[in-house]
Amino acid sequence: MSKERVLVVDDEQLNLYIIEEFLAQEDIELELHSDPLAAWDSLKAADSVFSLVVLDRMMPSLDGMEFLRRMKRESRFAEIPVIMQTAASSPDQVREGLAAGAYYYLTKPYEPEALISIVRVAMDDRRGRSQLRSRAARLEEAQRLVRNVEYRFVTLDDVNCLIPVLAAMCPVPEVAAPGLSDLMVNAVEHGNLGVSYREKTLLKWEGDWEAEIGRRLRLPQFRDRYGTVRVERLPESIRFTIVDQGEGFDWRQYLEFDPDRAFDPNGRGIAMARMMSFASLEYLGRGNAVVATVSLR
Repeated sequence: MSKERVLVVDDEQLNLYIIEEFLAQEDIELELHSDPLAAWDSLKAADSVFSLVVLDRMMPSLDGMEFLRRMKRESRFAEIPVIMQTAASSPDQVREGLAAGAYYYLTKPYEPEALISIVRVAMDDRRGRSQLRSRAARLEEAQRLVRNVEYRFVTLDDVNCLIPVLAAMCPVPEVAAPGLSDLMVNAVEHGNLGVSYREKTLLKWEGDWEAEIGRRLRLPQFRDRYGTVRVERLPESIRFTIVDQGEGFDWRQYLEFDPDRAFDPNGRGIAMARMMSFASLEYLGRGNAVVATVSLR
C-alpha cells in the first residue's frame, strides 16, 4: 500500500528542510516546493493525489491565502485539509485564514510535536470523513424511503455506524456526513461524558482521546447515558434532532470560527457543520439538544 502524500509549500528553503526533519518519522511521502506556482501545477496534475497540504501564508508570486482560495473553489481539492503555517498571527489574519477554509493554523516558530500532532489529526480526520462519505453513498437510495425514525447511540462506534445511514437520507450524503458526525460525537464526548474543551485539546495533542472516551463510558456515572437522533422528512427538508443527557454547554461561542481557538486541534466542528453541512443549525435550551436541517431543494 502506497504512502499518503503531503504537499508542503514554503518559499524559504530552510523552512522546508525543518518541516522535512520534523516529519521524517511519519509514514507519509512529502513533496516539497519553494515555488508556489510549481506547487499549484503539481496539485492540479491529473494523476496527483494529496491527502494534506502544509502551506505558508506569505509567499511571492502566489501567496498562501490565494493558493487556499483556489483550492476551495475546485471540488477536487475542497476536501483536502490545509495546515496554514505563518508568522502572521493577528486575530484578523487568523480569522481570514479560517474563513477561507484553513482547518488548522500554526504560528512560526513552532515545536516539532505541534506539527506532528496536527498532521496526524488532520489526516485521521480526512480518512474518517472519506470513509463516512463512501458508506453513506451506498445507502442513499433505500434511505430516501424513510419518513420518521429515531436512533439511540452510546459509543463512538455507534456514531460511526449511524452516520452513513443518516447521511444517505440527504440529497448530498458526502456534505451532510461530516456535520452529523461532529454533532453526534459532541453529544457523546462533551454531552454524556463531560469531556471539557480543554480536556479534549490535551487528549488530542497526546493521542489519548479515544482511550479516554472508552474509559469514561465504563464509569458508573456515565455508563447508562445515551444520545438520540430523530429524523423527520418534511416536504422541503430533512430535520435531524440530536439530544444528549448531559448538562449542556454555552454553544453560542462555537457557532463561528474563533481565532483564539485556531491553534487547537479541536473546536471547529460546530462552526464547520453550520457553514458546510446544513441549511440551518439551532441549539435548544441549555445546549444538550440541536436541530440541524438539510434542504431538499
